[in-house]
Amino acid sequence: MTITPGSIKTAQLHAYLLGSVSPRPICFASTIDSEGNANLSPFSFFNVFGSNPVTLIFSPARRVRDNTIKHTLENCHETKEVVISMVNYDMVQQMSLASCEYPKGTSEFEKAGFTPVKADKVKPFLVKESPVNIECIVKQIIETGQDGGAGNLIICEMVAMHINDDVLNEAQQIDPHKIDLVARMGGDYYCRASGNAVFTVPKPNMNLGIGVDHLPVEIRTSTILTGNDLGQLANVSSIPVVDNTFVYVPKLDVHTDAKNLLAEGKVDEAWQVLLRNK
Repeated sequence: MTITPGSIKTAQLHAYLLGSVSPRPICFASTIDSEGNANLSPFSFFNVFGSNPVTLIFSPARRVRDNTIKHTLENCHETKEVVISMVNYDMVQQMSLASCEYPKGTSEFEKAGFTPVKADKVKPFLVKESPVNIECIVKQIIETGQDGGAGNLIICEMVAMHINDDVLNEAQQIDPHKIDLVARMGGDYYCRASGNAVFTVPKPNMNLGIGVDHLPVEIRTSTILTGNDLGQLANVSSIPVVDNTFVYVPKLDVHTDAKNLLAEGKVDEAWQVLLRNK
């Protein structure tokens, strides 16, 4: 399938985009209007884009069905302040409720059962139930278009960050299993970023990896080793030498045995198995 802008209806293209650009982190944007009315709305067009200064961007897109704009966007234009709060699994059903399009002036804090907490540096409220709240000032709003589906990039700069101590590990770092975040996918689908869904990928060596193109041809063209397997093997600074102290007891074929070791993160052992086949 190949799609070009304008070749299908915007709503259909929107659905393809949400299904393919996912999972997307979800934030709450807590704002107030010029009369002091609180508003709370979730967004998955959201991410962090810098740490000095801390820059976060979310986009209240124009509604596809009727080209109207959201109260959050109006409030950001009016007051230039926002609290960005993270959404975890314990909040996901309330978050969905808060996404309802209540009339202007309605507090989603009340409708969804969240607790507003006075912020330190900005007027919008923190969300007590959120594991992380980030107080921000709105630096810039960029409109990407005037038609339904167009984005409005709200560029925010952090002025204070509040982290619930319960999501920290002993090293005072955020534990992904404790913070238990959720992310948005296409349609009604979400995913939970904890438990078996979380895995690690070692960062590349400080020295350059040799690259897949420098792997021995019998490894590079293996019908058993996958791209992920080759990526692990190619992230060494040089092809290892045979370790005569390594004991290899064949279980299946060499490439399958190496693949199983790579699945356990045992790259050095996988190399030694493969080197026995040379």
